[in-house]
Amino acid sequence: MAGTAGTPGTPRVLRAMNDRAALDLLLEHGPLSRTRIGKLTGLSKPTASQLLARLEAAGLVLATGTAEGRPGPNAQLYEVNPAAAYAAGLDVTPGRILAAVADITGRTVGRFELPTPGRRPAQPVAQQVTDALDGAVKAAGLARSDVHRLVIGTPGAFDPGTGRLRYASHLPGWHSPALLDELAAALPMPVEYENDVNLVALAEQRLGAARGHEDFVLLWNQEGLGAALVLGGRLHRGFTGGAGEVGFLPVPGTPLVRQVRKANSGGYQELAGSQAVPQLARELGMNDIPSGPYAEAAAALLARAAAEDTVLGRLLLQTYATRLATGLASLVSVLDPELVVLSGASLTSGGEVLRALVQAELEELAAARPRLVVGEVVEHPVLRGALERALTVTRDEVFDTSR
Repeated sequence: MAGTAGTPGTPRVLRAMNDRAALDLLLEHGPLSRTRIGKLTGLSKPTASQLLARLEAAGLVLATGTAEGRPGPNAQLYEVNPAAAYAAGLDVTPGRILAAVADITGRTVGRFELPTPGRRPAQPVAQQVTDALDGAVKAAGLARSDVHRLVIGTPGAFDPGTGRLRYASHLPGWHSPALLDELAAALPMPVEYENDVNLVALAEQRLGAARGHEDFVLLWNQEGLGAALVLGGRLHRGFTGGAGEVGFLPVPGTPLVRQVRKANSGGYQELAGSQAVPQLARELGMNDIPSGPYAEAAAALLARAAAEDTVLGRLLLQTYATRLATGLASLVSVLDPELVVLSGASLTSGGEVLRALVQAELEELAAARPRLVVGEVVEHPVLRGALERALTVTRDEVFDTSR
């Protein structure tokens, strides 16, 4: 039937498979010649030439310069057309919405930050989202309709049954049961919602410390304490999307926190969240404790302790490492992951010193012994994960030449 994608094994499908293989190689390696693409894909020169002509006619690749420094005529180079499609991501916190637009190659072409201070949003959330997106789109020199897909990262998770945001009572304005419908009406492109820590794990799996790993836990500590669980290469979200909300985990060393949804906190958050670091520093008698947001204060204290190597600094790091390992022991005992990635400013600021202390403590508290590493995606990792997710789906759609 005309208009169908074809069946496996037909010339149309085989051509589409070769097209996608070539596009993926161009994304990975950058500009390549026809000869090089033929060698990497196993295609003959005539077939590689036909493939490139087809992709160039479809607007998916561009001829860009020539390869120099070799005997004979310089070979024409080809690259993925950056303007073939655009994707966008949003990183939402109580204080701001950070938006970015990337072209199909993954290069960020526009970014915008919309402050959202206060417990009551000055604008409806749908308006905040569109304003943030439009700011990034304008910075990229594009129109809103140019964006193929948008991924929004928030604390907590939207319950797939009710559509309401759960586990994030501190995010003002995002709990209306009509919110997802309002956003769908306001935005012209498909929109996907994902937990912020899950997006950090996606960024680390694609670009950072978890590359090549199918089973890992990412522990995140910044404004809140959370985890992402990747099992068999896939994010495990749980029945209501709340898998990984480890801040609510009861742990030894703190009184039981009851009515955790109302308190928006739990035992592990009280024991090892960012807010616990300045408090611990005061209890140890440390001076010059930074003022301001507790996540920034915690990161500054831990970075200073790791760099200066004082008695009180070592004690702060050791005590905090024990607290972190106390909750991690429960996770690794159940999941037995290959790897644990420490991410978020309150964990990465302690660097290798804090990582080694947590590793040593965890090996005494848990029978499983995963390897601990510090996260490598440190610049806006939630936003980077949102863009990676949006780009993955966009490429699957735009690069499908079988239709």
